[in-house]
Amino acid sequence: MAGHSKWANIKHRKAAQDKKRGKAFSQISKAIMAAVRNAGPNPADNIPLRLQLDKARAANMPKDTVERAIKRATGEAGGEQLQELTYEGYGPGGVGIVIQTITDNVNRTNSEVRSTLEKRGGSMGKPGSVSWNFEQKAVYVVPAEGVDEEALMEIGLEGGADDVEQEAGL
Repeated sequence: MAGHSKWANIKHRKAAQDKKRGKAFSQISKAIMAAVRNAGPNPADNIPLRLQLDKARAANMPKDTVERAIKRATGEAGGEQLQELTYEGYGPGGVGIVIQTITDNVNRTNSEVRSTLEKRGGSMGKPGSVSWNFEQKAVYVVPAEGVDEEALMEIGLEGGADDVEQEAGL
């Protein structure tokens, strides 16, 4: 009976899973390297790095792979130089779009972003043409156990928060 090999089915499924896992690992590694380059290799001092380490744990990324990414970013191990770039453009109907990328090849990324926007009815903008319309924000989640809501609100508002709210179920 041709085509009914159990091993062949397992092999194809495993190959597809490995491909997805490898893509996720490389994205997380690049994000870890960018975070280390911006604020240092110490997770206690580097909140974006801590976030990426949490993502790596959630994706079951091996510890040695994470350590290799950190070493590459600090320069201990050789590797490609990644850059963070921000592109601005307009989508269909004149909607402003800010695109943040991490790349090892600026020219390739520029042409890919431009062609993607143009294929979908948009266009690239000049630096500053769209970003003036946006404001960068952050969300901090604090466990409610043992925390006085009034004190937390006071700390948040003194720190420049726009709003402090308590969500149900947290």
